[in-house]
Amino acid sequence: QLQLVESGGGLVQPGGSLRLSCAASGVALDYYAVGWFRQAPGKEREGVSCISSAGDFMDHIESVKGRFTISRDNAKNTVYLEMNSLKPEDTAVYYCAAEWGPYVPTICLAGNSMNVWGKGTHVTVSS
Repeated sequence: QLQLVESGGGLVQPGGSLRLSCAASGVALDYYAVGWFRQAPGKEREGVSCISSAGDFMDHIESVKGRFTISRDNAKNTVYLEMNSLKPEDTAVYYCAAEWGPYVPTICLAGNSMNVWGKGTHVTVSS
């Protein structure tokens, strides 16, 4: 059974960087598209970035384009989210999730088709 564990969150100053990791166990991640999602206090969950199973397609929401980069290393069964130029509005709990099936960016970012979710890692951007 596929399980996902996020790590790498923490407190960072505005303008700083963090790299989140989503480590999979139980099943090879090779055939799953993976997305990163976030939920800030009092707000709806938001899809941030998605990557296809082979890593050949990547998509980001407009507010993080140019700042966040999603990548994956299937040999390590891990997906990453590199976050640069962080802003206070990036503060949230970040979750990774995986879905089996063909990669459709809008469907991935919506998050409703995800088969497995991690428990999340906290990111706080504050001075």
